Amino acid sequence: MPKRVLTGLVVSDKGEKTVVVNVERKVKHPLYGKIIRRSKKYHAHDEANEYKAGETVRIEETAPISKLKTWKVIARVNTHVSPERVEIDG
Repeated sequence: MPKRVLTGLVVSDKGEKTVVVNVERKVKHPLYGKIIRRSKKYHAHDEANEYKAGETVRIEETAPISKLKTWKVIARVNTHVSPERVEIDG
């Protein structure tokens, strides 16, 4: 069975080798049909303590590491990259 991979925002980096990642998803309300946002916080393993609050990261499901940790951080998602400038001869 493939491992689930989610993308979210680090909201806490205070734990030793642990970050808390807030993952947000959008769902359609079953009665009213309005799109609403749902969020959930996941404790993820950060071996090198390299991820800080405010960063967007990708987490992957793993075997249980502790009571709360069943996810690990696999990569930082760079959301502030601007596209490369292309010179157009005119």
